Amino acid sequence: MLRTSLIFLALALSALSRAGAAGGHGESPAKPQGGATPTAGFRAEFLEELKYCEQRYLTLAEAMPSEKYSWRPAEGMRSVGGLLAHVVIDNYKALEALDQGLPTSPAGLHSTLTILALAEDKPKLLEELKSSFAHLRRRILEMSDADGDKSQRMMNRQTTLRGALFMVDRHLGEHLGQAICYARINGLALPWQQELQQQRPAPKRKP
Repeated sequence: MLRTSLIFLALALSALSRAGAAGGHGESPAKPQGGATPTAGFRAEFLEELKYCEQRYLTLAEAMPSEKYSWRPAEGMRSVGGLLAHVVIDNYKALEALDQGLPTSPAGLHSTLTILALAEDKPKLLEELKSSFAHLRRRILEMSDADGDKSQRMMNRQTTLRGALFMVDRHLGEHLGQAICYARINGLALPWQQELQQQRPAPKRKP
């Protein structure tokens, strides 16, 4: 009887020890943000496109000198900073549409005027650009592929959830092309093209 009690006591102490190690000094482990990253389906495809656009927007935004953020190709057109601010604003608008205007949506914390006021403030606008993509990505991770045919309104059009993500991707691609044109006009070499050229093997010389 005593031996059995000692065995149960040892097992209990072992379980408590493992629980304490997992919790870390009595603190609860941090909850993961969003759901698991999908590997197939329309969400996985959209997230891949989102990553592609995000990397290029951030690369261009970081490479563009601060003094060029006020440059615009012609009067009445968006400046470099204004273009990036527009991308931030529409990322938050897309998020708000997906959240159906819930008061907990982070989109409600970022008004259009607030973002536009940062158009020539490179460091702050960069942070907003990163934040808008992070919020949008987290929202997609919280979705379910089973809701792909669910009715969704996006950019003043009624479509499905899947269709709404196509529209967001198209919008990002449209303004990425515009940002690339702005960079080229200002003599900025596209950083990812330079990286690709460096990765290519040197041509073999003919004997």
